[in-house]
Amino acid sequence: MEWHPTDAQSLSLIDREIGNHCFSPSEYEIVRRVIYATADFEYKSLIRFSEQALQSGAAALAARSTIIVDVPMVQVGIAPVIQTTFANPVYCSMETLTRPQRDRTQAAWGMETLARRYPEGIFVIGQAQTALVSLVELIEAEEIRPALVIGTPAGFVGVDVAVERLQDSLVPHIRIDGRKGSAVVASAIVNGLVDLAWQAYGQESNTMS
Repeated sequence: MEWHPTDAQSLSLIDREIGNHCFSPSEYEIVRRVIYATADFEYKSLIRFSEQALQSGAAALAARSTIIVDVPMVQVGIAPVIQTTFANPVYCSMETLTRPQRDRTQAAWGMETLARRYPEGIFVIGQAQTALVSLVELIEAEEIRPALVIGTPAGFVGVDVAVERLQDSLVPHIRIDGRKGSAVVASAIVNGLVDLAWQAYGQESNTMS
């Protein structure tokens, strides 16, 4: 990401307001990106990282693993950074051609279809709680093994259960605890992770190209 001087000033203000914290340097970069994108400091206490989440995600990005997102807003939000770095394929569950399902949303059915097609991909659920539930069900059935799941859907009914199931799945993941979340949060996490991965693997990736 290219930073403007005003961006740097904003990040400096975020650093001062957050103060001491327990995040690793890489985790903190993700947290401050989310706060910068939302102007909401509560995310400092809501973002959770599983073991090896950042390492697994960065390695998958460098390997050009497929990225599956739930809604077009996430796809649009991450496309510029992806296109100028690892150029991973990005598919959206809402735009996937599937058979009509009366008892399932388009996002959920599209997510299941794409997950079966790319079982070891990177999955980003920023809005559709039903898509997260479908993904977790496939993980629990051991039908897929994602490299990373980013789960940040907002919701009032059942979203906490879906997130708890993701936490218990032992799959590398980044999640938001509680009701808050959005496609903006998901995009900020992905973009921060891409920048971190590019710092670690970018030169190697260019050499391999």
